[in-house]
Amino acid sequence: MSIINKAAAIGGGVIGAGWVARLLLNGIDISIFDPDPEASRKVSEVMKGARRAYKQMVPGGLPKEGKLTFAKTIAEAVADADFIQESVPERLDLKHRVLAEIDAHAPANAIVGSSTSGIKPTDMQVAMKKHPERLVVGHPFNPVYLLPLVEIVGGEQTFPEAIEVAKEIYASIGMKPVVIRKEIEAFVGDRLLEAAWREALWLIKDGICTVEELDDIMRYGFGLRWAQMGMFQVYRVAGGEAGMRHFMAQFGPCLKWPWTKLMDVPEFNDELVDLIATQSDDQAHGLSIRELEKIRDDNLVAIMDALSKQNKGKGWGAGALHKDYTKQLAKLAAKKPTASKAAEKAKASKPKKKTGKKKG
Repeated sequence: MSIINKAAAIGGGVIGAGWVARLLLNGIDISIFDPDPEASRKVSEVMKGARRAYKQMVPGGLPKEGKLTFAKTIAEAVADADFIQESVPERLDLKHRVLAEIDAHAPANAIVGSSTSGIKPTDMQVAMKKHPERLVVGHPFNPVYLLPLVEIVGGEQTFPEAIEVAKEIYASIGMKPVVIRKEIEAFVGDRLLEAAWREALWLIKDGICTVEELDDIMRYGFGLRWAQMGMFQVYRVAGGEAGMRHFMAQFGPCLKWPWTKLMDVPEFNDELVDLIATQSDDQAHGLSIRELEKIRDDNLVAIMDALSKQNKGKGWGAGALHKDYTKQLAKLAAKKPTASKAAEKAKASKPKKKTGKKKG
């Protein structure tokens, strides 16, 4: 059950629109501000995909959607919100301007989450003169409406109580909040992704493989293991009966071998961009971004649904959370009659007109 009465979203790009979709599909009213004249259309496109995915997750019916309002200013968007998610581009000067305005106009008890993928909250809090203690990083992963992870990071001025409330808020809309213990740039998820991305750039640049071959190695191999066990539990199993200690003893020496170029980055020039972009176009086989999004969402729903049936029906990993979340959505849907049932009820209670014989 959500503990959010009214939410606000500042920024309606890929991530911001994903937050809007998750909140609306949990039955939460939300006000959004985005100066982009195309914002309404872009959010609408994301909503179409999210509705489609959620109907697969909860075929028995969804809660009544929250109401979406496009505000003309940040002040208007946050005026009566108790939860605000900022998702503007990754520029510290822009974050400062936006957060300062949010802080000036939002209710004092409103939690402010930032979707930043790498900026430390302490560096953003300096712009908040009234209540910097209520800012947390709430870093999600795309698509926000399906992937449940959110990294929560507090800054030097963040109150511990704000982190606890943020955990409750994100969990109430079906997410898995993980509090990062120390404040670092890029947090944990993006640190891991950046390491893999840098190595991938070298593998493509050096002609070791194409982008499609690299993706195949991930999605047909260790990606399937990571999706349900993560890294360390997978390696624990790889250690056999002796577990992690045996794995560490066996593969520890490899850390000294020249297997990686992680500390050396290829020159990011037009030639490298063209190489990767061309191979990526070939890999897409003419599929549009919207078509690829549908395929991605179908696959994510299927994987999480499959994991929800494991562990003797209790669910495993993301599947266990998925199982609880879909039940939560079904309960919310059952609380209010659907529009068609409400119409039928109103029709049934309407007094019938008396009919008499026509005088001839």
